[in-house]
Amino acid sequence: MATEVVSQDIRELGQDAINELKQGAYYNKDLAPTTVKERTWGTGHFISLWVGMAHNIPAYMLASGLIALGMNWKQTIFTIALANIIVLIPMLLNAHPGTKYGIPFPVLSRASFGVAGANIAALLRAGVACGWFGINAFIGGTAVNNFLIALFPAWKQFGGGFTILGLPLPEMITFLGFLAMNIIVAYKGMNSVKKFEVWAAPIVMILAFALLVWIVIEADGFGPIFAEEGRLNTWDTFLPVFIPSLTGMIGFWATLSLNIPDFTRFGKGQKQQMIGQAVGLPPTMTIFSIMAVIISSATVVVFGKAIWDPVDLLLHFSNPLVLAFSLFGIIVATLSVNIAANLISPAFDFANVAPKYISFKKGVLITGVFAIVMMPWKLMADPSMYIFNWLNVYSGLLGPIAAIIIADYFVHRHMMLDLISLYKADGIYQYTKGFNIAAVMALLIGAAFAIIGKIVPSLGWLFNYAWFVGFGVSFFVYLGLMKVIPQKNAKAAVVQDTTSSMR
Repeated sequence: MATEVVSQDIRELGQDAINELKQGAYYNKDLAPTTVKERTWGTGHFISLWVGMAHNIPAYMLASGLIALGMNWKQTIFTIALANIIVLIPMLLNAHPGTKYGIPFPVLSRASFGVAGANIAALLRAGVACGWFGINAFIGGTAVNNFLIALFPAWKQFGGGFTILGLPLPEMITFLGFLAMNIIVAYKGMNSVKKFEVWAAPIVMILAFALLVWIVIEADGFGPIFAEEGRLNTWDTFLPVFIPSLTGMIGFWATLSLNIPDFTRFGKGQKQQMIGQAVGLPPTMTIFSIMAVIISSATVVVFGKAIWDPVDLLLHFSNPLVLAFSLFGIIVATLSVNIAANLISPAFDFANVAPKYISFKKGVLITGVFAIVMMPWKLMADPSMYIFNWLNVYSGLLGPIAAIIIADYFVHRHMMLDLISLYKADGIYQYTKGFNIAAVMALLIGAAFAIIGKIVPSLGWLFNYAWFVGFGVSFFVYLGLMKVIPQKNAKAAVVQDTTSSMR
């Protein structure tokens, strides 16, 4: 059998090493390092990935939600642009090991948390992803339901008022139907996701541009739109909204900053993924947010109030063909971000819990079940719940995880990993019964500092900076604990990393 190459770098694993890797207790084919043949994502694919993910309804609602909370268009664009520049940094840092070693996020986290402790990081990330998956599936399902009512008014009365988990039967049917569409696409694998993102991106852009042109015409040009000054015209009124909003914006992509290796492991090289992400994320997110801000500001001029949900806005159209095209665009936009950002990662995360029993496809189904149980319609009740609570709370959990992984990979290990030990129960990442106590403690301490302000009013400012606080505290606590807590095989890890890993 020919030697299977698992990296494009100068070092390659021989067949004996590959066999040893495959026999590891934490190995399955879905979590295995990617081969050279599987590394087909170039710069354009990463740009398309981000264009497809950034042009989505939740991102639109973030921008328009800030308008609804009182910001003017300049304040909103500044907040979103700054947040996306900041979050790009951990995004690129965590992407590096994915491309270098061809490993997904759950496997990467084994180096810092331990082969068993990695499930802590993976399941926290998976829980957030399930919530996001449910939110996007609910948004997509709601869009379908509203458009069906617009086209066929009798659909609203279907079921005669019967509800399931607080949702009327028609809404539950469209929610479950849309959720099923996501699962079907994901079942076809990562190559299918790549192709979907490539053709979905331009469709979403066309729809957003068409909506922009329509609302600007209705508002009699840009003049009346930009004349809206907002309600936060002093520092005393602006800062209390700006600070938690900035954290919320960062929290929006904090999930992807963790599991970005799930995608960059398919990259042709570091240059492709770095340029693709730098070009794809901040500019695209900012441009799309500008469009959302203009549209939302225009709704104040046209309708007398800010309409922060684009689905509600599109229902102002009466032409059936326009409604049908709008529905198609909403479906594509929501599928684009939901599959890539919220379904791929938890599927890998759940597979990491029991690699020998849970495959990627089973992980997809588990994600779908949890997405339903979390009842996402309650999270979408209003802008303040969406931005200040949901986004900020989980940013306080994910910031510490990102800090620990980055500190471990770049500072403690100097970008050197023992690939085989990442899949073994008795390797150098076994630590104490599979758990790295230093990582667990750093996570708990960082998360406590980030979220305590939610419980103790006098420390509310910590919660407003949840992601920053959690990241900073966990970063330094982890490095400090790794120096004072005896680590099993600590010296072996350094020797092994520099002799058997791939540069």
